[in-house]
Amino acid sequence: MHVDNIIKGVIKSNKRHLAKAITLVESKSLSKREDADKLLNSILPYTGNSIRLGISGVPGVGKSTFIESFGKFLTSIGKKVAVLAVDPSSKISGGSILGDKTRMQELAKDHAAFIRPSPSDESLGGVARKTRESMLICESAGYDIIIVETVGVGQSEIEVASMVDCFTLLQLPGAGDELQGIKKGIMEISDIILINKAEGENIHKAQLAKSQIENALHILKARDDNWMVKVLLVSALNNEGVERFWEVLLHFITHMKNGNFFRLKRKKQSVDWMWKLLDEELMRIFKSDERIKEMLVSTEEEVRAGHINPASAAKTLLDVFLKKK
Repeated sequence: MHVDNIIKGVIKSNKRHLAKAITLVESKSLSKREDADKLLNSILPYTGNSIRLGISGVPGVGKSTFIESFGKFLTSIGKKVAVLAVDPSSKISGGSILGDKTRMQELAKDHAAFIRPSPSDESLGGVARKTRESMLICESAGYDIIIVETVGVGQSEIEVASMVDCFTLLQLPGAGDELQGIKKGIMEISDIILINKAEGENIHKAQLAKSQIENALHILKARDDNWMVKVLLVSALNNEGVERFWEVLLHFITHMKNGNFFRLKRKKQSVDWMWKLLDEELMRIFKSDERIKEMLVSTEEEVRAGHINPASAAKTLLDVFLKKK
């Protein structure tokens, strides 16, 4: 299908064209990069009108159940929802975080929802790049809420937080150990924290977790945007607390917009993204240089053996790369 037809279809919110557009930007083929760039530049005027929401949490916290519950609530009030995944583990496990969509069966059937697994066999940087571009495509197709789900460990949360308007962390209702799973860095980038599975016998544990997390948040330094991180109890299984989360999310977005933080944050994200892409492209050019290819293996061995220090090795490689042929 010609890229011009894909662009028209995306803008008309055609799901088939939307899927083809995302497949195009996911392609590793350099020959298709020109079409992908044309696509992204063409849809840019239609982007920027959605809420970009990042959702993270350790495996087993109930992210998929919560996203499905929240997604169904959103479509019930007339919103269009897209769910994208950032799954750096897919390279190891062989499958993406959303798999074949079996974990969100009901939402996948909803005509107002679109679910896209992360690209398989990709590094975190590669997945993050594709997810950013997929997010823009979904926005141009008229999706009101773009949910970016992360597997919930390590650097993936930082990547997701750097591309969304609101970063939400899901926690389990532990009894005294709930803070062990939250690193200070993750607390600092979270805008809303949800204690999921707050139901039945877990209610007391969930309330205790809420109090302890709120106390821990007071220790952190005040944020530049003056937002006080909210901690809420939810039960995705029983669809409880979902509407309250939506209210708090809207309150957060309004707070950010009123203080002009929303616009500034998006602008910073765009510039940061440009530099990240530039870094990636420069590294690709560097590693594809024939002279560097010939030296890399032996230079790495020298560094590994301790015969040359890393700084000297890097300088030598750069000197060779920058030297005119």
